[in-house]
Amino acid sequence: MSIGLPSPDRVSALRRDYMQRALNEADLDPDPIRQFARWFQEALDAGVIAEPNAMVLSTVSPDGRPHGRYVLLKSFNEEGFVFYTNYGSDKAHDLDANPRAALTFGWIEQERQVRIEGSVALTNRAAVEAYFQTRPRGSRLGAWASHQSAIIPSRDTLTDALSQAETLFPNDVPPPPEWGGYRLAPERIEFWQGRTNRLHDRLRYRKEESRWIVERLAP
Repeated sequence: MSIGLPSPDRVSALRRDYMQRALNEADLDPDPIRQFARWFQEALDAGVIAEPNAMVLSTVSPDGRPHGRYVLLKSFNEEGFVFYTNYGSDKAHDLDANPRAALTFGWIEQERQVRIEGSVALTNRAAVEAYFQTRPRGSRLGAWASHQSAIIPSRDTLTDALSQAETLFPNDVPPPPEWGGYRLAPERIEFWQGRTNRLHDRLRYRKEESRWIVERLAP
């Protein structure tokens, strides 16, 4: 049985014009973290974006292969953007070899995108333990059940491991030793606002020593 695929012409014909708003230099906060906080709050308030904190984390493996996957932003401040994962995962191996990464937020419903690039370091263990205790019990047990990115024979492997974790931790569930956080310290942050005729607004903050320089990029 053949699988019906959309024709190339149909795919190439998919387009829409972006006309919601503009982004001018006068609109920007001098501090990119405050500017991000403003856009993030607007994404929350819009009520149409399922997970405003979902971001694509892009890393490069030791042999130079680019990898991208969605992760969830869990906090941010002037020091950087924090996410959590298993230290045995592919992303962690990539960051061990090359502690630089990029984050991409795609708030398509608002015709917006934010790209962030910088260096990555581990968060301290106290922060990991404090955040881990805010997670639902099922998620905490799941962190023990799944050795992220490891090849497993079947779904039953996970369900069996979850049952073992439930037995092992009937009450409090601590974070596994191989589970923790990373903080990306931004060096470049680009705010993209869709505009008509594909002449989008792209304003980038670039860190030079201790100050931020704002540059407009051609779309």
